[in-house]
Amino acid sequence: MHPDSRTTGAAWADPSRPVDERVDLLLADMTVEEKLAQLVGVWVGVSPDDAEVAPAQHEFSEPLPEWSELTKPGLGQLTRVFGTSPLDPAVGARVLADTQRRLVEGSRLGIPAMAHEECLAGFTAWQATVFPIPLAWGATFDPDVVERMATAIGEQLRAVGVHQGLAPVLDVTRDPRWGRTEETIGEDPYLVGLLGAAYTRGLESTGVVATLKHFAGYSASRSGRNHAPVSMGPREFADVVLAPFEMALRLGGPRSVMHSYADVDGVPPAANPMLLTELLRDTWGFDGVVVADYFGVSFLESAHGVASSPGHAAALALAAGVDVELPTVRCFGDPLLELVRNGDVSLDLVDRAVTRVLRQKCELGLLDAAWKPTPAAEEIDLDPPALRCLAKTVAERSVVLLDNDRHTLPLAAPSRIAVVGPCADDVFTMMGCYSFPSHVGVQHPDVPLGVEMLTVLQALREEFPGAEVEYAQGCAVDGTDLGGLAEAIRVARDADVCVAVLGDRAGLFGRGTSGEGCDAEDLTLPGVQSDLLAALLELDVPVVAIMVAGRPYALGDFRGAAATLQTFFPGEEGAGAIAGVLSGRVNPSGKLPVQVPNGPGGQPSTYLRAKLGGPGGVSSVDPTPRFPFGHGLSYTAFTYRRLELSRDTVPIDGELEISCVVQNTGLRWGAEVVQLYLHDPVASVARPVRQLAGFARIELEAGESVRVTFTLHTDRTSFTGVSGRRIVEPGVIDVHVGASSEDTRLSGSFSVVGSPREVGFDRVLTTPVALG
Repeated sequence: MHPDSRTTGAAWADPSRPVDERVDLLLADMTVEEKLAQLVGVWVGVSPDDAEVAPAQHEFSEPLPEWSELTKPGLGQLTRVFGTSPLDPAVGARVLADTQRRLVEGSRLGIPAMAHEECLAGFTAWQATVFPIPLAWGATFDPDVVERMATAIGEQLRAVGVHQGLAPVLDVTRDPRWGRTEETIGEDPYLVGLLGAAYTRGLESTGVVATLKHFAGYSASRSGRNHAPVSMGPREFADVVLAPFEMALRLGGPRSVMHSYADVDGVPPAANPMLLTELLRDTWGFDGVVVADYFGVSFLESAHGVASSPGHAAALALAAGVDVELPTVRCFGDPLLELVRNGDVSLDLVDRAVTRVLRQKCELGLLDAAWKPTPAAEEIDLDPPALRCLAKTVAERSVVLLDNDRHTLPLAAPSRIAVVGPCADDVFTMMGCYSFPSHVGVQHPDVPLGVEMLTVLQALREEFPGAEVEYAQGCAVDGTDLGGLAEAIRVARDADVCVAVLGDRAGLFGRGTSGEGCDAEDLTLPGVQSDLLAALLELDVPVVAIMVAGRPYALGDFRGAAATLQTFFPGEEGAGAIAGVLSGRVNPSGKLPVQVPNGPGGQPSTYLRAKLGGPGGVSSVDPTPRFPFGHGLSYTAFTYRRLELSRDTVPIDGELEISCVVQNTGLRWGAEVVQLYLHDPVASVARPVRQLAGFARIELEAGESVRVTFTLHTDRTSFTGVSGRRIVEPGVIDVHVGASSEDTRLSGSFSVVGSPREVGFDRVLTTPVALG
């Protein structure tokens, strides 16, 4: 042990030297054991008695050796010091700093570990701000607010000594029965990519490493089942699944990627060199670190059956391009060491991964001679007023007004409000499964929630202080008990308006109706909530239906509601956002990032269906959604006029401007999301009837108008052709501009002229927008 090795002139610890030189010097000084130690994480504090927060956690969380023995050769990663149990933030910071100090002093080279945490809906730590889930980010259609949110989260992580955040999720929604739909941003790859890139930029701007996940195909599993196989053609995989990762890599600058669990056409991504090396690194130029999803390397043996032992799994993953095994050491430890010593695994593969890890640690300052653990403050506030304000902004912009045909909303000073439903008086129905209270806190019922939160019931009582607000649960989120139905009807019958708050309660692995491992057989509201809502709609009382959920549910049977709101786990400020929309204090501006189905079978093609996937006489099933992608109403009105295309014909490698005037013709301020859609009516492969090509969130005072101009490059019309390569084809392109994928107010077309052109990773990925 050399506790002073950092200050004795080791050349690799000199920050004035080039990074690559320092890494080469350090690598040459390392034993094989020390190299492999850099390729694993350790999850301290996980107990077999804990409820699982990762799949197969109990199966693979074997007792660890003594700390001094385990970390003697060093350590690559520390797993979730804050996100494993309810630690006071200041205590957590001290624990992390002390752990790093012991690691440095107890190993020959004294290299600190990377510390990583989850941060999908805010820092997953006790007392940290609970932000809305990614599906709510999608509903904002607002990359700027997402980037600000990610920046704030990154500043929190860095302040307590965390180096890496396991976000954003760039899986595109394909089947909303999938429990992790709440973690997706939406069903359109451009929306997912643009907002995912914004989150990545925000996190990376603070010095925290962003981790793109899950690469790739996870959300397209058969029947929406977690960890189920994925069966799709290479064209859909390239154009829908991979596209957001391309955007985030190019536009966000992430330094880490996490592989996906699911196998794609029989090949698990963790064992797929074509995906993790040839595509990600050789074609796309990614030079960061690929980390395993938790126990993903072990799953090659236990779940996929492509490896015969932990060592075999390690060899496959390492060769494919996985650099670090998380969350704890199992395969990349002794099993891999034996294979390296026997010559069955090349030391060059080990050096390749270690070089990537050390380069990242060097860039973070962890190899500097002067490095010291982040000092812990006496008190740390992880939910300061500024972050609560930001959470409020995101929540308010994410509320989607689906229906208001009777103009019931905003409520005009009702004297009696009935609040009914299982999500009305339960703060846990406001949070996603990766918020700390839902993820870990539920395992510690004696520990306070950690943040101040209102339920919808409480928020309505504050929003309408002059009204008599009476509550009845009616039924639970799940289960079959309708014993509370009579009381709910009694409460609702005598009210001026009934607010029915329905939806999900997030959990993990069957402990919720939404979340990881909480998949749905169909898109019927969980439990007997449909029965409750149907009974309320039979009353002679206007019913405002509020969906607080992690996925869209079928609403075709509930057209009798006076108004309908859709929210997606809006976080700690979500109840106030909902109440504000009901009162009119907040003018809703959210748009659907996923379509709301009419029937419980859903729409298997999402909105990106080709013509053949639409309604027609060849099938008795009509896949038309109840509310389409991009839909969302306002308390004011917007008109679209004067569509102008700067040219009728565009060279195969050219661009044009598409513009229109949008005016607020209502009586109050409002925000509108102007959406640009394209359609290629005759192409070499079947193309979507509508595909989002650009959007702009604009804010206008009553009577105000603005010209919105999209600059569209022909690269944005590209797709994967018959040959398997991405091409731009000549031909007519239809243009549609409007308020949703179905409510397109203006239409035109232009022609692309020239010979077909192949495009690659360097193509134009975005459609810039100008207002004037």
